[in-house]
Amino acid sequence: MRIFHLPDLGEGLAEAEIHEWLVKEGDIVKQDQPMVSVETAKAVVEVPAPFSGKIVKLFGKAGDVIPTDSPLVEFADEDNTTRRDAGTVVGSLEESTVVLEEHITVVKTPSASNDKSIKATPAVRALAKALHIDLSNVTPTGAQGQVTVDDVKKAAEKATSHSGAESLRGVRRQMALVMTQSHREVVAVTIVDDADVTDAPADFTVFLLQAIAHAVKTEPALNALYDGEKMQRIVSSELNLGLAVDSEEGLFVPVIKNVEKKSDAELRESINHLKQAVKSRTLKPDDFQGATISLSNFGTIAGRYATPVIVPPAVAILGCGKMRDEVVVRDHKMVIRRIAPLSLTFDHRAATGGEASRFLAAVIQFLEKRS
Repeated sequence: MRIFHLPDLGEGLAEAEIHEWLVKEGDIVKQDQPMVSVETAKAVVEVPAPFSGKIVKLFGKAGDVIPTDSPLVEFADEDNTTRRDAGTVVGSLEESTVVLEEHITVVKTPSASNDKSIKATPAVRALAKALHIDLSNVTPTGAQGQVTVDDVKKAAEKATSHSGAESLRGVRRQMALVMTQSHREVVAVTIVDDADVTDAPADFTVFLLQAIAHAVKTEPALNALYDGEKMQRIVSSELNLGLAVDSEEGLFVPVIKNVEKKSDAELRESINHLKQAVKSRTLKPDDFQGATISLSNFGTIAGRYATPVIVPPAVAILGCGKMRDEVVVRDHKMVIRRIAPLSLTFDHRAATGGEASRFLAAVIQFLEKRS
């Protein structure tokens, strides 16, 4: 047998979720024929066949999360001969003509009725422990009464359905992983201020992008990437902006490349394209890579100030809250002005408070230049 392992579909991605199988066991496929669509880095990508041949086994089903480099598809040998599958949880692992099998361990548990023996591999027992599943309550479906991985997963799903809990999948799972990473790694500090945008143009999102481009020239330290392990910072000469886009499936942060080089019309075209691509799920993994700073325009929904979350390895994210009319004093007179609340979160490992404050001041100065 020939085993095809899940390749890295992005920049060091650790896993992918099976979206849909496009083939089935027993099918004969041609090289480069799409076999499965997977969701990773918030994009749905088709994985092609590495060579022509007959499919013997598919590893996983729709909704399963597969680690990178794990078995994905098993093909028959080129001479169409097959070796006997040992029927264990993970089947046979091959290296040249040598077949290695994982052995079943019989465990006696006091909690089992009539001191019943439970047949399970170490991998199955580890999975059951991780999912808090009592093997004595699992109905085995494997050979000779063996508990399989699917048996444990079904027991876990049944327990989840009874508790009303919901397993995170797809975009929401990816969002949870990124947010956990940020909380674990980033030393985040948020500063807030207001900008008078009474005389701002109608397309305020494009105006904000221009303001960020101006601030990056004034204070480049916030347009950077930081490697916490090596304690290295790279200040970028290009402004690649991650734009937070809300959707029913979760939060997407696609990237607009080279913002500083684009005209107003080109920026609006990029924004519209990304929003439509999020809606149709046609974004590619490259569309999410390379952000040097991000923008969250959450005020289009609700909220005045926030503590936006940085996506490593970027150093900063600017949030804009819901704009409001406010009475202010100008030339010793009270007037009504349009106010935009701004929240800047920065990684204090890579940027100083002075750098962050100067960056925010530059954003405000640009937004108020027409006031």
